[in-house]
Amino acid sequence: MTHRERWLNVMHFRPVDHVPDEEFGYWDETFPVWHEQGLPREVDNNWIADQFFGFAPRRYVPVNLGLIPGFEGGKVLEETDEHVITQTAEGITQITFKGGHSSIPRYLEFPIKDWDSWKRFKERMDPDAPGRYPDNWDEIVPQLNAAEEPVVVSLGSLFGTFRNWVGFENIAVMCIDQPDLIEDMVETHTNLVIKTLERAVREVRIDAGAFWEDICFNHGCIISPTMFKRWLTPCYKRITDFVKQAGCDVFYVDCDGNIMDVVEGWLEGGVNCMFPIEVAAGTSPHALREKYGHDVLMLGGVNKRELAKDRAAIDAEIERLVPLVEDGGYIPHVDHRCPPDVSYDNYLYYLKRKRETFGIPEPAPWEERKGH
Repeated sequence: MTHRERWLNVMHFRPVDHVPDEEFGYWDETFPVWHEQGLPREVDNNWIADQFFGFAPRRYVPVNLGLIPGFEGGKVLEETDEHVITQTAEGITQITFKGGHSSIPRYLEFPIKDWDSWKRFKERMDPDAPGRYPDNWDEIVPQLNAAEEPVVVSLGSLFGTFRNWVGFENIAVMCIDQPDLIEDMVETHTNLVIKTLERAVREVRIDAGAFWEDICFNHGCIISPTMFKRWLTPCYKRITDFVKQAGCDVFYVDCDGNIMDVVEGWLEGGVNCMFPIEVAAGTSPHALREKYGHDVLMLGGVNKRELAKDRAAIDAEIERLVPLVEDGGYIPHVDHRCPPDVSYDNYLYYLKRKRETFGIPEPAPWEERKGH
């Protein structure tokens, strides 16, 4: 079977020779730790790591749904011995403290504050802006349509990116004080996606649509299920219905945290695949399948915390997922990017046991594959 045939068969509960061999990636901090534990130093980012470990590839439709023009990313606004204040490519002002360790920046100012700033910002979300499609698009289309890998198109984010552009506390207040502004932002993104993708949907055979949100934490979603269904679900439905014209019927959403209270809102909007199913945050692949049956598809669900323990814990973690893999509609992989507290030896053991358990062939040695 080709990678595409295998992936689509799993997503449609049809027989396969084996479940696709996929993983989500690694924290940046994981690579230097694993280099000391035996990972070749040339493997220092997620793109190379996917090839090194031999995971199944995908193809992506190269359409730009981002800000055009973007802000001047990396622009230094202030620097002292203790900190540096910069502007991101999304117009966020942030401060990073120096000290020799990688740290999460603290945000100081956000580009969207009110209606006036939003009206200026939304000019960067013009679907007709030059640069949405690559210059060699006509060459790319036949390659995508002939691809033996699943072809995925990005569909952006209805709320997660706005959370970033407005700020967490600010958007929480905005939901109460200015719901009309929230509605306009979501509507603007929906129109951007549909208008921009008209050509791609018309010309490309698309296998999956990918949303990104990250709007859930260990106690649930930023907004209530009622808000979710009022603001987001209808717009998801407009987007998924539109992309279905390209033959696509699998739509997955990348959202960490506990998603259990809002899965119904996604399903009603046509988003039928949950990813990465973060077990430690309270999202259970077994509970999802029990509640929604074959209406829900899943990617992920391997508890990364169990991989940090010992081989017995890894064996048990894989074993508990066997019934889900056998049922179909599910591709198992680590439930977020793999952190550095998972040792390289444990990770190799996990891959070995996953492949043995699910009949996944071991890839050829890296030295034979690299460069091809």
